[in-house]
Amino acid sequence: MERIKLIRNQLESNKLRQVWVTKNIEAIEFIKKGNLKGKTLFITGASRGIGLAIALRAAKDGANIAIAAKTVTEQKTLPGTIYTAAEEIRKAGGNALPIQCDIRDVESLQKAVDLTVKTFGGIDILVNNASAINLSPSEELDIKKLDLMHNINFRGTFICSKFCLPHLKKSDNPHILMISPPLDQITKETWFKDHVGYSIAKFGMTLCVLGLAGEFKKYNISVNTLWPRTSISTAAVKNLLGGDAVMKVSRKPEIMGDAAYAILTSDSSVSTGKYYIDDEVLVSDGVEDFSIYNSDQNSKITDLQPDFFV
Repeated sequence: MERIKLIRNQLESNKLRQVWVTKNIEAIEFIKKGNLKGKTLFITGASRGIGLAIALRAAKDGANIAIAAKTVTEQKTLPGTIYTAAEEIRKAGGNALPIQCDIRDVESLQKAVDLTVKTFGGIDILVNNASAINLSPSEELDIKKLDLMHNINFRGTFICSKFCLPHLKKSDNPHILMISPPLDQITKETWFKDHVGYSIAKFGMTLCVLGLAGEFKKYNISVNTLWPRTSISTAAVKNLLGGDAVMKVSRKPEIMGDAAYAILTSDSSVSTGKYYIDDEVLVSDGVEDFSIYNSDQNSKITDLQPDFFV
């Protein structure tokens, strides 16, 4: 309980509830280049939550989705498996390839990429969504947990991007999207002092964007981050950040799915190296009513819980 109180206090001290959209992204950054019909997405951690929401939005266009995740059997606190996700994707209109994959394992990851290419003929989009979280302070953080976070968050993201690169280079509108926080928050002590291990691991994903966007620009591969303005009603939030109380003041994962869709259907040669917030993207895309994304329809915008790193 003390840890949950600390997290809540940390978030409370940083929120500016009266200002939810701090800037409007110029429309030119989202020049549309068709939809995702026939496109192949490789999404890590897509068996539930934000990863699944992104997959389901793409599936509505008839996209091919490789679900690269570990869960193959239902767990009490973590609902959803690669197989249940595949079933949902197919019902939504997409093609699904469930792949049991541990992105910490180089061989497992390479096989997953190869199977995706063999099945669908290529990879157009990589979504680095898989992530591990442990908010313990440095004195209490187990080294194995530290290694887990770094091996999934930074190392896994880097290797996924490296292995998908040869195939992305062949796409006519290639994108890499990291579900990680905006770079400008990396200098804020408040996001590090209580959980150094997690913050460094998570910002490692963002630093990949800083480097890869420049490195891959010559291939017209767009590399960006996307992060939620508010907490999102996922299993991780429920289990680690305050249970049902926080879930009620969160937004649904669908807001991240819709924001990711806006980015991934844009011209990859126009915008890269950007650090997007979900509602900023959707405002630019013409969305006006955000109440549809509230987990609790009775919640007002001033009730919503801001996320970390914003």
